[in-house]
Amino acid sequence: MKVVAMVAVAAAVAVSGCATPEQNARYMAGKYRAQADIMNPAGEKIGTAIAEEVDGAIRVIVEAGKLPEGPHGTHIHTVGKCEGPDYASAGGHWNPTSHQHGKENPAGPHAGDMPNLDIDADGRDRTIFTLPGGTYAGLLDQDGASIVIHANADDYKTDPSGNSGGRIACGVFQAM
Repeated sequence: MKVVAMVAVAAAVAVSGCATPEQNARYMAGKYRAQADIMNPAGEKIGTAIAEEVDGAIRVIVEAGKLPEGPHGTHIHTVGKCEGPDYASAGGHWNPTSHQHGKENPAGPHAGDMPNLDIDADGRDRTIFTLPGGTYAGLLDQDGASIVIHANADDYKTDPSGNSGGRIACGVFQAM
């Protein structure tokens, strides 16, 4: 398992106010979590992502399998919709602060930029990553959010998606 930390995003994400009363009650109880079942274009579940608000940030735990060996760009996208085979329905990267893409870009990063998954010879990886300054309500606004895995490695600097190639897997976050 790898644990990755990211430098703080310049501006905090504003709370959207779109959470339901039930979601607000869970948040107040410290149980504000969402899960996404990550699917490939064939409709096969290949992994799971959990997003939870922790200490003013969003922690994302991604477990994925059945992917080609090597690095794959992984990002939180703005729309909670995963229509295959290209997953364009997921929209662009979650970017409420209007930055450019990538931690190595002087005008970046997007709030939804994550490290590459590094799929091993068995086709699996598990990553824990923190998206600083994010809130659950900002992440799961009216149109939701999704996690997308790309075909290639993210170069962490090229706007808008790090030259990470096509979208090969996608999952919609659902409140737990």
